[in-house]
Amino acid sequence: MTLRTRLLVLVSALVVLAGVGTASVLHASARADRRDHAVPGGPEITAGPVALGTRGRMIFRNMAWGPHRDELTSVPASDPSGPRTASKVKCLRFYAAGGTGVCLQSLHGPVQDTYRAVVLDSRLRVTARYDVPGIPSRARVSPSGRYVAWTAFVGGDSYAGTNFSTRAAVVDTRTGRLTPSLEAFRVVRDGRTYHAADVNFWGVTFAADDRTFYATLATRGTTYLVRGDLRARTLTTLHPNVECPSLSPDGTRVAYKKRVKGLPKDAPWHLYVLDLRTLRETPVAEPRSVDDQAVWRDDHTLVYALPGDYGADLYTVPSDGTGRPRRISTAAVSPAYVGRPPARTPRNHPPTAGAPSTR
Repeated sequence: MTLRTRLLVLVSALVVLAGVGTASVLHASARADRRDHAVPGGPEITAGPVALGTRGRMIFRNMAWGPHRDELTSVPASDPSGPRTASKVKCLRFYAAGGTGVCLQSLHGPVQDTYRAVVLDSRLRVTARYDVPGIPSRARVSPSGRYVAWTAFVGGDSYAGTNFSTRAAVVDTRTGRLTPSLEAFRVVRDGRTYHAADVNFWGVTFAADDRTFYATLATRGTTYLVRGDLRARTLTTLHPNVECPSLSPDGTRVAYKKRVKGLPKDAPWHLYVLDLRTLRETPVAEPRSVDDQAVWRDDHTLVYALPGDYGADLYTVPSDGTGRPRRISTAAVSPAYVGRPPARTPRNHPPTAGAPSTR
């Protein structure tokens, strides 16, 4: 090949690469432009005040394309598909209780995105900020609003596989004390302290006593429901094959996703409810794989997200295994029912590790 031919080949390659780069930029710009314009037939959304203390409201991350995409949005809990009020506060994940909110956000940098957790007061004003060392995944607030928790992926990006690492953090909003990882707590398994280099924690959910919480522990290829004690800084295993637990308002049951044999590797879960007194499991009437930390609308009803046209839609199903799933809101994720009466602490304390279970 002559020098002139080589130069012609090089110039042609540069022209092609420039064209591809220009096309990619234009495509991304067009896609971003589409995201900023509301789609005809989509939900009605207007800007307005959003408060965490207003009773009878559901607040969630709006996923509908348009100027309010990713903003925290409020609707009547009795009409979740009705007109939305958008707050201008943008979150990737969100939850609220007791007049306190937690909003997990991305910060776009010149090289890569970074993430942070912000604590919000009842008017969505920021009261504290914390760096998050990975991609935000789950968020929860204790019923009183005192404690806030979040989970982030720090290695890997999906719960479906086994090659991932997470960090579950807890903050005391009264003192500002941050526990950056539950790995600082002592793990008790079968009555003994358990040590392993591969432990992972995620999916915190709080009880009403501002002391007890539940989460998922993963080690050696198995997941467990653990009961945490914020004062003793311990985590006690209760039941296997539990991921992303969510405690019922009455504190007696946990909804969670469970891996079921025979399902696809990228969609291996079904929703179950565990009675914390008997450790008896009940599958709910949702046949699809749910990769979410379900929310309790009340003591009898679960709300969760499934993939939709704009990212996710919200569905509801009874917690006792009866009925059938029903879509209640499109283009929505991370719901929280705010302004609830104070949660009750159950009289009967859940069983300790080693109690019999029904599987």
